[in-house]
Amino acid sequence: MTILVIAEHEKGAVAPATLNTVAAAAKIGGDIHVLVAGQNVGGVAEAAAKIAGVAKVLVADNAAYAHQLPENVAPLVAELGKGYSHVLAPATSNGKNILPRVAALLDVDQISEIISVESADTFKRPIYAGNAIATVQSNAAVKVITVRSTGFDAVAAEGGSAAVEAVAAAHDAGKSAFVGEELAKSDRPELTAAKIVVSGGRGMQNGENFKHLYALADKLGAAVGASRAAVDAGFVPNDMQVGQTGKIVAPQLYIAVGISGAIQHLAGMKDSKVIVAINKDEEAPIFQVADYGLVADLFEAIPELEKLV
Repeated sequence: MTILVIAEHEKGAVAPATLNTVAAAAKIGGDIHVLVAGQNVGGVAEAAAKIAGVAKVLVADNAAYAHQLPENVAPLVAELGKGYSHVLAPATSNGKNILPRVAALLDVDQISEIISVESADTFKRPIYAGNAIATVQSNAAVKVITVRSTGFDAVAAEGGSAAVEAVAAAHDAGKSAFVGEELAKSDRPELTAAKIVVSGGRGMQNGENFKHLYALADKLGAAVGASRAAVDAGFVPNDMQVGQTGKIVAPQLYIAVGISGAIQHLAGMKDSKVIVAINKDEEAPIFQVADYGLVADLFEAIPELEKLV
């Protein structure tokens, strides 16, 4: 068996989710090849070649892949994927955008967001917002799979010495064009990669009150997240949302402030190593998954906590 992993990369660096995806590929067994698609991605390819367990890096360096438009990348992956037993990508917004197209082009089913590898053709994935775990077996000739990064410990980014091979194929579907992007700038860690996450919910009452969480997060070196209720209420932008329809996180420490604990939110953070909940409602569902719970007014508790850090 030979497995193709689609590398997630940004700003000239391999994204951490790629290391988790390679770990999932290693559980399946066989040779692991990594595809780096983009423009001027020589540095990314070199970094990918150093990932532990990778046998070969395929580099598709072309203007058509400059912004990893799925309409262009998917045909490339499908073309290469015919020669592999498995095609894996992180279950990021990018991976979720590309792989369904690949599965359609290969005329196979997709297995989404696996959290465990049982065998080369059998995998586990959460369903019903993580309240049940489905065991899925596929007999597809090419198994197209997205990997939930929180389910696998990342492999080492150094130590490998894979061969690097150029891919000449250039697919420009002409169906879409990159217009521009607006990136949120922050000195805090990226939400999905942070070791500590402080999240606020509807109990924050308004966006201005998130300043209390920002102050605490800055002292802890933490990222700041939010529940869907807080995002829907307009308190914070949607790129801060943690949950089934937001970002899936599994930090060493997750502090949930003013969050009731709806199923949708729990699905995105319940794999955190330690969960601390602060809520004035002692019946809030969040306390059922919390390792430590504090029944208190958050506007009193957070400033006090900040003083102690």
